[in-house]
Amino acid sequence: QVQLVESGGGLVQPGGSLRLSCAASGFTLSTYNMNWYRQGPGEEREWVAGIYAVSSRTKYADSVTGRFAVSRDNNKNTLYLQMNNLKLEDTGVYYCNEASRRISWGQGTQVTVSS
Repeated sequence: QVQLVESGGGLVQPGGSLRLSCAASGFTLSTYNMNWYRQGPGEEREWVAGIYAVSSRTKYADSVTGRFAVSRDNNKNTLYLQMNNLKLEDTGVYYCNEASRRISWGQGTQVTVSS
């Protein structure tokens, strides 16, 4: 069964940190270009960060550059998103998926940044 399970979200104050996990099953995560997306309240899903399968090079949306870091653990078949210096506008449901988005979306994990 091919699936993605996000976890690690929660409630955090501005300036705080969270590390999100994306556990993949049914496929080898390291063979796919993987992305993190988020969807804020009343907003469309937007791309946040990604990591290339072959080079492991990472890329980030301008809004999170310098604050977020995407990585993966091939042994655990898990993708991570380290989020530092969180801002109110980072609030949303965070999802992971491969770049072509042919895998069904997981349930996402809620990140709420609030003072």
